[in-house]
Formats: sequence, C-alpha cells, structure tokens
Amino acid sequence: MIDQFLKLFKALNSDANPWQMAFAAAFGLVIGFTPLWSPHNLLVLLLAFIFRVHLASFFVFWLLFSALAYLLDPWFDQIGYSLLTQVQLTDFWTTLYQNDFWRVLRFNHTITLGSFVVSVIAFLPLAVILRLSIIRYRGAVMPWVEKLKVVQLLKGSKLYELYQRLDG
Repeated sequence: MIDQFLKLFKALNSDANPWQMAFAAAFGLVIGFTPLWSPHNLLVLLLAFIFRVHLASFFVFWLLFSALAYLLDPWFDQIGYSLLTQVQLTDFWTTLYQNDFWRVLRFNHTITLGSFVVSVIAFLPLAVILRLSIIRYRGAVMPWVEKLKVVQLLKGSKLYELYQRLDG
C-alpha cells in the first residue's frame, strides 16, 4: 500500500493529466462510499478502466473513502431511510422492487441507497475541485518544494539514484 501512496505522489509531481487523477479520486469515492459488493461497483470499476484513470490514485482514494465511509455510515443510513420512507416515493420504490434488476441493486437497503446518492451528487464537484487543486499544486507548491534544501539533498543522494533506476 505504501507503494500506491508513493505512486500517487509521483503522479502529482509528474505531467500526468489532472483529469485522470481527479476522476480516479471520484471513482474511488463511489466505490469507497458504497458497500463493496454492490453490483454498480462493477460498472464503476469498468468505467475506471475504460477512461484510463490513474490507477494508483484510484486505489488510494478507494481506500481513503472506504475508511471515511465507516464514519459516515450513520449519515448514509439516515439519508437512505429518509428517501425510502417518503410517502410520495412509495409507489416508485414499490415499482422498482417488483423488477428483478432493481432488486439485485439493493436500493431497498438504507446505507446502500444513502451512500450511492451522496457519492453520485459528490462525484462531479470532487473531480472538478481536485483537478483545480492539482493544477494549483503543480503551479505554486511544487516549485517551492523543489527549492527546499532537504529535497535537493535527498535528490542528490545515492538512495534516490537507486530509486530512480529501480523505478525505471
């Protein structure tokens, strides 16, 4: 896992497309927030491979958002319960549950529904904010960090040369 974090930092400092990293985080948000064995996660995983997101970032954010999901599960449960008990939506949920496809997706489960709704709503704003943050980081913070004496000493060391050769 440490290797994944190192690849994430390396991608932040490289010329990797900011959209690839931002969408990796957004897809990681959806898979991390929703229960792992939900069928829609297969679709999200497929989309992550189709859109060629930065996979190290995807796995790191998946792990981070999975950890955060445990803290947010009571909130997801409240949102799902609120949506499932709306009197205006009773016919809608009943109709969906009569169809085998929707029953497999388990949207009658409060945490699944609540976490899915939150992750879909947060998907695009997270991607846009992270893209802008990566661009700002590369423009302002990265040059400043490169000038630090500690970084220059580390880059001049034999250990860093060995790392560069092994990394390819």
